[in-house]
Amino acid sequence: MTEANKWALGAGAGLLAAAAAWGCAADTESHTGATEQAISPHDRYILTFSDELGAASAHQYGEVLVDLGPQNAVAAEIPENAIEELSNQPGIESIEVDPVRYPQGQEQPYGIEMVQADLVSDAEAGNKTVCVIDSGYDIAHEDLPDGEHVTKSDLGDTGDAFEDGCGHGTHVTGTIAALNNDVGVVGVLPSGLINIHVVKYFNDSCGASFASDLVDAANECVDAGADVINMSLGGSLPSGAARRAFAEMLDDGILPVAAAGNDGNNRKSYPASYDAVISVAAIDDSKEKAEFSQTNNQVELAAPGVGVLSTVPVDSAEIAELTSGGDDVSAAGMDGSPLSSGTGPLVDCGLGTDTCEDAEGAVCLIERGEVSFADKVLSCQAGGGAAAVIYNNEDGDLFGTLGDEETSIPSAGIRQDDGQALLAHRLGEETTLEVEPGHYDRLNGTSMASPHVAGVAALVWSHHPDSSAEEIRAALQESAKDLGEPGRNHEFGFGLVQAQAALEFLGGGDGVAE
Repeated sequence: MTEANKWALGAGAGLLAAAAAWGCAADTESHTGATEQAISPHDRYILTFSDELGAASAHQYGEVLVDLGPQNAVAAEIPENAIEELSNQPGIESIEVDPVRYPQGQEQPYGIEMVQADLVSDAEAGNKTVCVIDSGYDIAHEDLPDGEHVTKSDLGDTGDAFEDGCGHGTHVTGTIAALNNDVGVVGVLPSGLINIHVVKYFNDSCGASFASDLVDAANECVDAGADVINMSLGGSLPSGAARRAFAEMLDDGILPVAAAGNDGNNRKSYPASYDAVISVAAIDDSKEKAEFSQTNNQVELAAPGVGVLSTVPVDSAEIAELTSGGDDVSAAGMDGSPLSSGTGPLVDCGLGTDTCEDAEGAVCLIERGEVSFADKVLSCQAGGGAAAVIYNNEDGDLFGTLGDEETSIPSAGIRQDDGQALLAHRLGEETTLEVEPGHYDRLNGTSMASPHVAGVAALVWSHHPDSSAEEIRAALQESAKDLGEPGRNHEFGFGLVQAQAALEFLGGGDGVAE
């Protein structure tokens, strides 16, 4: 047995791809509720043999589970300590881990459980309206409400609010209201009963707009009967007119929620930093502050904002499938990557700061750091590379964007441990990266955190419809899960928003989900 094959048997589990089209990591929960680690791939192998002696050995060393006669192969459960001896038996051509596969069904994004939305029923959500001021809403999406509970306002010359060329608004709204319908994902309010009003504030090129337009958009929300307004947007300069407008809306019983900002410093962002608006910071799946999240004394609550899986306009996501040396590797397509595939031997291109001289006809393996993702892909492309794979330089998945740079080869990001394993054991092996269109994507930002809070506010409020906006706001504050330094702080505010705890703070009710 070659050293490469030994490595594949001993460490291949770390490179198992999730079957979901959305790239769920190997150690995360599957759609069936199991984990890949719960079904140990080290006990079950696929044995391919060339003759009857090999077939006999397969039966001798383990319990045959599946007979793959046409392929001269079997799937068998074999003790790990017998693999080496079995591999040396006559007629055995290959032994490989039998990779785990899952149904391509519905996934619950990690944030839904983290904010306790899965513990509270949204059966009463029809009595509340969430207004989303953003880039629009793909009304044709398979996983988003499209009936009487969804209305819109087309603002100025931004275009049709039920179209979203930018994609941002569809992702934000999916976190609030993606349907529990056996496909895709679920939102905080997944029954389809919550009333959604969409105001198209950004045009299809994601261009900036003005504070006055934001007030105009918020006025549309008021006219539509909104209880909660989500604004996953912001800028560094305040406006007195906007401050007064949102204060009046809060006084009138409307709860505005906004993203705290993504500059990773203590600068205040508006509208989030107006006193009347709930400013939402971003945390990751370990409840650690996202490195990009703003920290200041206006931060009020925290919510998931790193690698948040949600809906995007149909076929607008870059979904990656990566295989190397016969193993699947969990990968995330770079935002802006061409939808294409590339195959070739895997080569080490270091940090990709210069043209990769060994890249001709190859797949480039590049470490994150020093230069932009786009520059790394271009360094591979300049050397004649067929595809670029960038691995993280820290723990966690890598969801990258190429910005405005145009590249001609497919590119994707992978985890640090997978990148290091490829570097150690797969250089020279045939590797294929394919980037295809999809309807779901993982995004980072306080923009992704804000709709978690807006959704939870509407969810809790739906069970206490007679409560005031200020009472709901107080309940969210008092029931938040304390993070960081005890008490309110600049990183997390009062802490992680908690739906069930907020409901109990208000006196409970019949809101516990079955």
